[in-house]
Amino acid sequence: MKAIFHTTVALAALLAGSAQAQLVIEKGSDDRINWQSLEDFGAAHADIDGQSVTILGPWLGADQELFASIIAYFEDATGATVNYSGSDSFEQQIVIDSEAGSPPDIAVLPQPGLAAELAAKGHLRDLGEETAQWVRDNYAAGDSWAELGTYAGADGADKFFAFPYKADVKSLVWYVPENFEDAGYEIPETYEDLKALTEQIAADGETPWCIGLGSGGATGWPATDWVEDLMLRLNSPEDYDAWTTNALPFNDPKVVAAIEEFGWFAKNEDYVAGGPASVSSTDFRESPNGLFESPPACYMHRQASFIPSFFPEDMMVGEDFDFFYFPAPADGSLGQPVLGGGTLFAVFSENPVATAFIEFLKTPAAHELWMAQSGFTTPHTGVNMEAYADDTRRKMGQILLDATTFRFDGSDLMPGAIGAGAFWTAMVDFVGGASAQDVADRVQETWAALN
Repeated sequence: MKAIFHTTVALAALLAGSAQAQLVIEKGSDDRINWQSLEDFGAAHADIDGQSVTILGPWLGADQELFASIIAYFEDATGATVNYSGSDSFEQQIVIDSEAGSPPDIAVLPQPGLAAELAAKGHLRDLGEETAQWVRDNYAAGDSWAELGTYAGADGADKFFAFPYKADVKSLVWYVPENFEDAGYEIPETYEDLKALTEQIAADGETPWCIGLGSGGATGWPATDWVEDLMLRLNSPEDYDAWTTNALPFNDPKVVAAIEEFGWFAKNEDYVAGGPASVSSTDFRESPNGLFESPPACYMHRQASFIPSFFPEDMMVGEDFDFFYFPAPADGSLGQPVLGGGTLFAVFSENPVATAFIEFLKTPAAHELWMAQSGFTTPHTGVNMEAYADDTRRKMGQILLDATTFRFDGSDLMPGAIGAGAFWTAMVDFVGGASAQDVADRVQETWAALN
């Protein structure tokens, strides 16, 4: 049977580390959860009963409450106590604490670049090749995830320093099923189909896309996601990796071609609502609204999994709107790449409870218990997909499982002056009329000045 459980947990008790904290799903009550994995884990770690561990992360509010609900099962299984602290200035705090010699036992890192910096300074503990191999064997596109947590340590040698847990999907296209049905449009299976559908919608006198790059001081960032997805559909994962480190220059022909490919969608008067002139001035939170107008101002919107938060109220996924995977080229040579984000758990101390917590994150239950609530997707191939609370997350989870390559948001991997500066500006200038070559040259000049 499926449990009926409370989504409101006793947060104060959980964060106080009480082993008696309320469990959001009563043990054994929901057959979607692999309870045996928790039992086996607890039996293997009985020696940490009564001990404690500190965790620092960026999660506050609802996310903190959800993570606390997962912590409760670790505490219940082991008798150990977890003291989690969330911070809205986490990126700065973890660096300060590490440099001062007072880091937490574990940190939840939202950016691989930050993890790499901490590893290079000798602050992170090697999680070991065995754990890296576990990720390769148990995560879809496991090599991608293992590489995401592998960095050079203080001695210059690459080691596995960060365990990935909780993923986000960005390679999504949103649409209104009723609009597609009324117009007779089919969900595109390949990238070529997506371009053909774009041409067909325009030929029918309609507008295929809504695109908005506006985001206050961060205007331009939605275009970086477009270019990253296109880099993965035009080039190899190795080229993508080289691009994020500038081993492949930003003005390399491969990168210029990806920017030009974005322009195929965004700079065509017939393909984007309001024409290219409106793309940079339209706020990204408002740009999907055209999907829901009558008649529709557009038929598709490419954006990450969070965008329904800005859709009109009382909209139901699967009925009023839905999504499909931003498809890969038909020849299959690049597989099924997925662009996304996620969090990485890194250990700073020799505390055995920290080691045990990483082992806990390997259990299917540690994933399924969050899946059964909200806001969680995972590439763990051993989980029960029925544990997802709704079809939306289940579909996103399946996209992760079908991925042959997973790559983290490229702009987040680049130096801040590039990924959160020059790249944004370049995309605004490009949509405004500059050539792909010119804007790429300018970004490369900025990158060269950093060295």
